[in-house]
Amino acid sequence: MRPWYQNNGIFLLLCLLLPPAGLVLLWFRRDFRVIRKISFSIGLLTLTFVHLFTFYGLRVEMAGSGAAPIFTFHNPDSHFDEIEQRQQAAPSTVEAASRPSVSGDAYWTDFRGPNRDGHYQEGSINTNWKDGRLPELWRQSVGGGYASVVVAEGRVFTIEQRRDQETVTCYDLGSGKELWIHAWKSLFQESLGGDGPRATPTWHQGRVYALGAGGDLRVLDAAAGKLIWEKNILSDNGASNLTWAMSASPLIVDEKVVVQPGGPGGRSVVAYHKDTGEPIWNSLDDKQAYTSPMLVTLAGMRQLLLVSAERMMGLSVEDGALLWDYPWTTSYDANIPQPLLVDENTVFVSAGYGHGSALVKISESNGTFVAAEVWKNNRMKAKFNPPVLYEGYVYGLDESILQCIDVRTGKQMWKGGRYGYGQVILADGHLIIVTEQGDLVLVKATPESHQELARFPAISGKTWNNPAIADGRLIVRNQTEMACYDISGT
Repeated sequence: MRPWYQNNGIFLLLCLLLPPAGLVLLWFRRDFRVIRKISFSIGLLTLTFVHLFTFYGLRVEMAGSGAAPIFTFHNPDSHFDEIEQRQQAAPSTVEAASRPSVSGDAYWTDFRGPNRDGHYQEGSINTNWKDGRLPELWRQSVGGGYASVVVAEGRVFTIEQRRDQETVTCYDLGSGKELWIHAWKSLFQESLGGDGPRATPTWHQGRVYALGAGGDLRVLDAAAGKLIWEKNILSDNGASNLTWAMSASPLIVDEKVVVQPGGPGGRSVVAYHKDTGEPIWNSLDDKQAYTSPMLVTLAGMRQLLLVSAERMMGLSVEDGALLWDYPWTTSYDANIPQPLLVDENTVFVSAGYGHGSALVKISESNGTFVAAEVWKNNRMKAKFNPPVLYEGYVYGLDESILQCIDVRTGKQMWKGGRYGYGQVILADGHLIIVTEQGDLVLVKATPESHQELARFPAISGKTWNNPAIADGRLIVRNQTEMACYDISGT
C-alpha cells in the first residue's frame, strides 16, 4: 500500500491549502521524476507567494538602493479598519483642544528641528541605554507616507495617507492618543518610492501648515484642526508635480509662508501671507527638487537657502530676488538632502546617485554676492538621508554606509556601519540613527572611528521617515506605525 502523501487527490488538496507543505512532500514522492518535481516546485513557490499576499498581507517594497526588495507583512484593510475604529473612539475636537496630558514648549516645530539641520539642542539625552534599549512610552498605528513629525505644546503633528485621503493628524505627546484629524481626498501613488504624502508639516504660533503630495497646502488651527485657509500650490502656479511628489516643508519667515511649486514664468518659489494665503511674491523659473527651504544668515545677510533641481541658491526674504547661485545638478533631478550651514560664510551640500558633496563659500562686496567652490568630491553621497554637522565634521549615510568627513577639506575620516537608507539626527554629541529596517542605533559622533554604542528594533517595516526629539521624547514613524521613547538625560 503506497503512502498517503502519494495519493494524488490528497497531495493536490494539500498543495492548494498549504503550498509549503506540498512542496516538502513533493520531494518525498518517488513516483515523480526530477524534472517533474522541478516544474511542480516552481508552481508551488508561485502559489506560496499568492497565499502570502492574499491571506497574510505580504508586501514587497523597494529598498533605498532601488534594487533590493524589502518584505513585510501588512494588511492595509485591517490596518485602516483599526485606525478608523480608534478614530471613532477618540474625544471630540472640542475636548481634545483643552486637555494635553503633558505640557511642553514649542521646540521641534520644523522639519528636522528648529534650524532644519537635524540637531537637537533642547537639553542632554540619555546615552547609556539600559540593556541597549530605551524605555518605550507609547506606540500607535498610523497611515502611510514619508513625512516626519513636529512637536509643540504637548502635541505631535504629522500628515498621513489613510485609504484615498490625506490627513493632517494630531496626537497627544504624553499618551500617543489621536486628538483630531483633518482629511481631504487625495492619493499620490508611485511604484518605486511608495504612496502617500512626503512633506513634514510646520507648526507656527498655534497653526499647522501642511503640504500634501499633490500640492494641497492646508493651514489649520493646531488646537482643534479647524481649517483656516487652503490653496493648491501646483494649480495656483501652473506647475506640474514632481516624480516623487511635493516634498518640501513650508517655511514660515516673518509674515510669509514660503513654498516651492516649481511653476514657470517666475513661479518656482512663492511666498504667501501666512494668515490669509494672499500672494506676497514669486520668483525664478527653476524646476523644483525635494529639499525644504531654510532661513540662514550668510555673508552678513539674512536670506533663504534653497536647492532646486539644478542649483543651490540664496534668495532675498523680502522679495525673493536671487542673491547668488551654485550649479548643483543630480541624476533624475534628485536633489533631496538638506544643505548644512557650516558658518556665517560657508554651506555644505550633498546628493546621491553618484554625485557626492561640496563646500561653497558665499562672499559679498558692494551688495553683490558670489558663490565660490572650496572643494568638491564624491564623498558623502547622501541620497535622501540628510547628514548632520558636529564640531567641524559631517556625519551621514554615504548611500547606505555611515561616513564621517572633515567639512573643511572633504577628507574622509572613517566609513563603517551599514544602516540601509535610514535617517540620522544629532543630539548631545551622539548620532541617533533610524535604520531602513526600523532599528534605533546610538553612535558616538567622533572623527576618530565608527563607535556604535547601542541598537534595538524600534518599529517594524521600511522606515524612511526622519525621527524627531522634543521634551526628552524621541519619536519615530514609518508608513504603518509610530513609537515614542524616553531619551531624556539624567
